[in-house]
Parts: sequence; structure tokens; C-alpha cells
Amino acid sequence: MMTIYLLKRLLIGIATLIVASLVVFLMLEVVPGDPARLMLGMNTSDAQVDLLREQMGLNQPLILRYLDWIRGLLRLDFGKSYTYSVPVIDLIRERLVVSFPLAVISLTLSTLIAIPVGLFAAARRGKAGDTAAMAVAQVGVAMPNFWFALLLVYVFAVWLRLVPAGGFPGWGNGIWPALKALILPALALALPQAAILARVTRAALIEVLNEDYIRTARAKGMPMRAVLWRHALRNAMIPVLTIMGLQFAFLLAGTIIIENVFYLPGLGRLVFQAIIQRDLIVVESVVMLLVAAVVLVNLIVDLSYALVDPRLRARQ
Repeated sequence: MMTIYLLKRLLIGIATLIVASLVVFLMLEVVPGDPARLMLGMNTSDAQVDLLREQMGLNQPLILRYLDWIRGLLRLDFGKSYTYSVPVIDLIRERLVVSFPLAVISLTLSTLIAIPVGLFAAARRGKAGDTAAMAVAQVGVAMPNFWFALLLVYVFAVWLRLVPAGGFPGWGNGIWPALKALILPALALALPQAAILARVTRAALIEVLNEDYIRTARAKGMPMRAVLWRHALRNAMIPVLTIMGLQFAFLLAGTIIIENVFYLPGLGRLVFQAIIQRDLIVVESVVMLLVAAVVLVNLIVDLSYALVDPRLRARQ
């Protein structure tokens, strides 16, 4: 039954969140440095530091601090930032309107590029077109996205002056100016991911093309293009969906370098600044939010398997 399968996946997701919360909390607690002293300055007296530590709850036992933090997360109360003196949920909300559209645009571009390239390469397996496509994909896999980001800035922002080199005007100033500011970061994130997805798509399609029903369809005179789009692609989508789910989680959580290159006020830049400033409550809350996003995306991908492949739905 699909209901039992869904419950199992939910329980696995909840267990993952609990383990992740413990790991995140304990890892940040052992990081050297006193947040209270860093906030007040190294020349501050011990009495002032102790007073701030008490106000921040840093003097409580570790287990009590962990339980208080978990209770706050369950109520969507992430606490108050030590550095900005505002609720963490407000900081996350402000930065999420940049990071989430950036991740969606990047994944869309990656998919639109990778699927046709994978189809093209699989249809020409062993030929010059396949070799050329996979060579370009290999370069994309090997290329660091921060280096590619700097190259895009030089070409399209400095040389051609088509888009801004960095910054984000905000959605309140119009959709097009905001999208224009996200074009280069989205390309810098999408192209390396498209290279990975294209290679996975090609490999999955080649495996499917060796099946008997594909040979039967070809023997009946069905054109190769129709075989690829109607039969092969759908049956090859399970590994492709798996990679797409992992990529979306990476694009949402792993944009620290790109957001710093383009000076975007997103979640990645927020985490980077919070780590430098030892703003533990911000780091813990954002990381757990990203872990929850990864778990949710993986759950959606698992459920999509049954929609793509009816055999899995019947098996469940």
C-alpha cells in the first residue's frame, strides 16, 4: 500500500531530522570561541561577558539548551540573532526570497540543458556527437563553479555590460531587474549541474535502450526520436529524478560561494557571515531549515518514482 510506504518515508525523515539536529548542535558547540566575547569585543571585562552569556542562555547546561532550541524549532521560533538583534525567522524570510528563486531557476536551466543533451548523446552512442557531448559534459563536471562565475562576470557584466556584476535590487523594484541580477548566478550554478545530469541521463537511457520492448518498437518501424521520447525517457527517469532531487537540495544549501561572488543577500551568505561572527543560533537554525528542505525534497522524489513507473506503484 502506498500509505504504508508514505508512513515509512515520513518516519525515516523524522529520524533523519532528529539525528541531524544533534549533530549540528554538538558540532557548533565544540567550535572554539565565545560568542558573547566576540560580540562585545576582546577588551570587554569578564563581568560584562558573563552578563551577556546569562542573557543569551549560554550558561545553561548543554542538554537544556538543546531542548530549548528544539522546542523553538517546533514552534517556528528560531530565537533572536546575537549579531543582528532581530528574530532569526525574519532573517531567514528575507534571505529565502533570494535563495529559493535562485535554486529554482538554476534547476530549471540545468534540466532544460541536460535532458536534451543526454537524449542526443544516447541516440548517437559511440559516434562523434556522443563523444563531443560527453567531452563537454566532463569539462563542466571538472570546472569549479566559482571560477565559472568569475568568467561569466568578466564576459557578460564587465565586457558586454548586459547584466549587473553583483548585488540584488529586491523584488519590490520589479521582476525583471531582480531576475536580471539572478541570471549569472543561476548559470554559474546550473551549467556544472547540467553536466552531471546529462551524463546520468545518457547512462540511464543507454540501459533502457537495450531492453526488449525498445527493440520491438524499433522493429515495428517507430522512429528513434519517438522511441526516445515516448518509451525510453520515462523509464529512465528514476535515476534522473534522484539526481535532480539531490541537485535542488545542493542548489538551495550549497550557494555560499556563489552568493559571495555575486554579493547576493541569500541564505548562503547569511550562514557565511554568521559563522564568522559566531552567531550560533543563526547557523543552527538555517542549517536545520536546509536539512528539512533536503528531507522534504527526497520525500517528494521518492513519491514521484511511483508516478513515473507504474510497476513501483503496484509493488508498493
